[in-house]
Amino acid sequence: MFSSVTRRYLLTSCRVQSLATHMLKSVVTCVAPQPNSFHIPQAQRRLFVAHCVQLPYRRPAGACVLIKGQQFHSSTQSHKRKKTQEEPQERELDLLRYDMKDLMKGPKPALYLGFSGLIPFVCAPLLMAVTEVYYPDVAFAQVAYGASILSFLGGARWGFALPEGSPAKPDWLNLANSVVPSLFAWVALLFRDSITESSVMVIMGLGIALHYDLALLPGYPSWFKALRTILTLVATFSLVATLIIKNVYPGKKLSEIFQKNN
Repeated sequence: MFSSVTRRYLLTSCRVQSLATHMLKSVVTCVAPQPNSFHIPQAQRRLFVAHCVQLPYRRPAGACVLIKGQQFHSSTQSHKRKKTQEEPQERELDLLRYDMKDLMKGPKPALYLGFSGLIPFVCAPLLMAVTEVYYPDVAFAQVAYGASILSFLGGARWGFALPEGSPAKPDWLNLANSVVPSLFAWVALLFRDSITESSVMVIMGLGIALHYDLALLPGYPSWFKALRTILTLVATFSLVATLIIKNVYPGKKLSEIFQKNN
């Protein structure tokens, strides 16, 4: 690198010196050379210029390495930038922002059967509110239906974890928690003579099952999370409405009504 730069410098200086000498000769006719001036003989200068012209031009090695390094550095930055853009961000739990938008993307049979499953929950407090009479038999039928739904939710989680390739592994976390809703349903049916305690057990079971499906355990599809949330909220409010009607309207058994009609 040093030799090539030196040659280029000497070549340029010789050309400049020859040009300046020619201009001085054309302007000044008789100028005596100073004794201490630096002077290169004409023959030696021509030989050196001819030798430098014949040499091939080579790019300095440092410049080549710098350019390559800059290209490699820029390409690495662009690669990292593309990689960060392609990496999906972890989606936080937000039903209103994500899952509710995917509700209608679910299979039609699942949506129809899911929403029709709310009929026993809603009809019980609606019947008692219209007649303004609290029917313990209807209230217990509502609680029994809620207990069966709890068992169904536990079985659905169990079946979701068993197939190969499922995001939920068949480990203790998934399978043991799948049994919890069924235990709440069983305890709720034991309180046959107390609708309040049985309804509270069903409400607790529905809330725990929804918490497992949304936050704790590996998740279902987005449309199913939205469906589960809506069904759980409607079922919970229906059970709460039944408890309110119990404390507002007088109670009467259905058997007494049938005996009066007969």
